[in-house]
This record gives sequence, structure tokens and C-alpha cells, in this order.
Amino acid sequence: MTYQNTQEILTALVDPTRRDIFESLGPEARAVSDLAKGRPISRPAVSQHLKVLEDAGLARSERRGTRNLYAMRPEGLAELRTYLDRFWSDVLASYAEEVSKQQGQTHDND
Repeated sequence: MTYQNTQEILTALVDPTRRDIFESLGPEARAVSDLAKGRPISRPAVSQHLKVLEDAGLARSERRGTRNLYAMRPEGLAELRTYLDRFWSDVLASYAEEVSKQQGQTHDND
């Protein structure tokens, strides 16, 4: 995964409306009109958000007749997870180091 792609993914998900649309995507392709239902934004606005998600690699689109259908792109999530796992490993290592220090201090006080 490239730094540029990571930036695009994070930028795409920072917008709350876009994140909400992303979270409503699944493996089955859905029409923009379905994704726009119940949202306080227009269908064209939903389409624009979906375009950003697609450009970031988080969504895929397919054309059926006159409609564009969108679904989540699992590979995009895998890239995001790989990025986040780097930090999780660092956090766990820091936690283990701190626990080890605390245990050492406890034994020193015995």
C-alpha cells in the first residue's frame, strides 16, 4: 500500500456523511437512489461521495442499464487495516513494555 493511497482512504473517510454512506455499502451492489433514501442530501451529492470512495479504492461501481450500482471494495478495507495494524502493533509493544516496567517496580518493592 502506498502512502498516497493511505492518504486518499483516510481523507475519504474523514467526512461524516461520506463515512455514513460507506458504512451502508455492502458486498451487494446498490443503486444510488437506494443509498440516498433517508439521507438529508440529494442523489447527486450521494453520487459525488461515492465517487470519492471509489477513487480512494473503498467502493466499486458497475453500470447496469442507466443505473450506477455501488458496493464496498474489500481490498480497500484490507489496505486500511494493514495501515492501522502497524499502529496497533506499536501500541501493543508499548503496552507490553509498560507492563514489564510495572512488574519490575513491584518486584523491587518486595
